[in-house]
Amino acid sequence: MNKSYDVLIVGAGHAGAQAAIALRQQKFDGTIGLLGNEKYPPYERPPLSKEYLAGDKPFERIMLRPESFWAEREIDLLTGCRVAKVDPVGKMVTLSTDEEIGYGKLIWATGGSPRMLNCPGSQARNIHAVRSRADVDKIMAALPTVEKVIVVGGGYIGLEAAAVLTKLGKKVTVLESLDRVLSRVAGETLSRFYEAEHRRQGVTVELESTVEAFETNDSGMATGVKLSDGRILDADMFIVGIGIIPETGPLVAAGATAGNGVDVDQNCRTSLDGIYAIGDCAAHGNRYAGGAHIRLESVQNANDQAKVAAMDIMGEDCSYDAVPWFWSNQYDLKLQTVGLSTGHDEYVVRGDPDSRKFTIVYLKDGKVIALDCVNTTKDYVQGRKVVEGGLCLDTTQLADPEIPIKEIEQV
Repeated sequence: MNKSYDVLIVGAGHAGAQAAIALRQQKFDGTIGLLGNEKYPPYERPPLSKEYLAGDKPFERIMLRPESFWAEREIDLLTGCRVAKVDPVGKMVTLSTDEEIGYGKLIWATGGSPRMLNCPGSQARNIHAVRSRADVDKIMAALPTVEKVIVVGGGYIGLEAAAVLTKLGKKVTVLESLDRVLSRVAGETLSRFYEAEHRRQGVTVELESTVEAFETNDSGMATGVKLSDGRILDADMFIVGIGIIPETGPLVAAGATAGNGVDVDQNCRTSLDGIYAIGDCAAHGNRYAGGAHIRLESVQNANDQAKVAAMDIMGEDCSYDAVPWFWSNQYDLKLQTVGLSTGHDEYVVRGDPDSRKFTIVYLKDGKVIALDCVNTTKDYVQGRKVVEGGLCLDTTQLADPEIPIKEIEQV
């Protein structure tokens, strides 16, 4: 007899695991299946490019819960499984093994797969992503024989990996195709600060550098990259961190409305009856993005959407309206971001970037919409309430780091 669950959760990352936890916290007493394509129990993703890669945290310390937790709460962990097809009418999913699993409600929490380069030589064995434990285990296994690393992509994943590898004694080059790092997520002041910091730590940062091909040897290993300007840079290992592609294929094939991710409403419901989508793969209307439909790749978004979906299944009135927040650890710098700075028309710098302790406050139409806080946790905590409230603050006082944000006058 085929399995069937009252709630089947596809994807065992942050979002899927939190959905299962939230259902039990809400006293849901039906059956829950938590299906993941990896062989491991649910674990944290952010440490993969930080503490796990650095060897500072073993796998046991990045598991979201001890393995026994799931059985104790009667949550069936279905590991090493991949959904190939969704039947929203028959309320059934078909796995890649042709096994079928029925469901009452379905939560799609598959996240995304790493976006890789598609150019000559890009299939070489020493070209890596940083998305799963298996990815990072491969990198760590190869490191003892590696001296030079090229990181393609100057986003958070690429820069975090570059910082760890530099601390491990590797000679690292970061290639960014745009004119500054972090260009999709931060203003220019923060970009230039991180570029300078990485260079100070010994990293070579190459901007406006596009990879055209990988040079490979007879054994199928990449030995260098050919850039669009004709230069060839050699290395022993290559890491690609240029974003993810949302894993939505089976839902889209089943008729779900989708664009950049699966579209969901404020209750995290897709256009298919009884099917929810949460986390990195879900595109939702967000008031902190001016109401635009966006995907957020963050632990905050995964956890908050998981709770909303669980409460909706339980018949509780709840809608997604959480303020976005992110963090990044590089060297001894702790960056905490709250809000979305996209579309800002003014910014204020609190403190001196040279002191390695400062905050950038982004405003739009006079309202504070986001803060990037570097080693300034107090600004982050107080600024969060300002972003949530959409407050207008006096910019002269904002620029003075001696005045706590909570004491700044509204205008």
